[in-house]
Amino acid sequence: MKGVTTLDLIRHGEPVGGRLYRGHRDDPLSERGWEQMWHAVRVPAPWVHIVTSPLRRCSEFAFRLGEHLGLPVSAEPRLREVAFGAWEGRTAEELRRADPEVLARFYRDPVHQRPADAEPLAQFRERVIEAFAELMERHQGGHILMVTHAGVMRALVAHVLDAPLEALYRVHVDNASLTRVQQTGERPLSLIFHGRRGL
Repeated sequence: MKGVTTLDLIRHGEPVGGRLYRGHRDDPLSERGWEQMWHAVRVPAPWVHIVTSPLRRCSEFAFRLGEHLGLPVSAEPRLREVAFGAWEGRTAEELRRADPEVLARFYRDPVHQRPADAEPLAQFRERVIEAFAELMERHQGGHILMVTHAGVMRALVAHVLDAPLEALYRVHVDNASLTRVQQTGERPLSLIFHGRRGL
């Protein structure tokens, strides 16, 4: 439909090393992660362009998919995951062993209870929304795919819904799950679906 700009977002699949606070740590996808991603996009491609986080767990699949579909792919540094500082590379169990209440404090107040040396949440949201706005403007009227991270997807869902920063971690994002946002004419940005397993 003319005047409709559609953005599909997909979170990367499972990385090597499993579940941990990864942030800017650059682990590749595991074999299972690759399977998850190919399963999620098993349809005729509706996209005209793919944009990706430069981190390997996103970019390696994005460029492979672009080659497979004959689509242009661009890496956007502002779509990296939020930096977790001192928590990067650590599991939830490790953090709880050191401080049983640390994660409860973080999830109750992710704005002020940040890990040491972590990226401020407001700064993270600002860079993500800036990249998103430029992307929607550049591809106005098109349908694009963003291969990215749970934090980026949370930030964009919160932006579309005008949710406060404090609510960011109330949005659950599975590996290889899909979210769609859309801009139609004069209407505000709309969340079309979230957390879908494949299109």
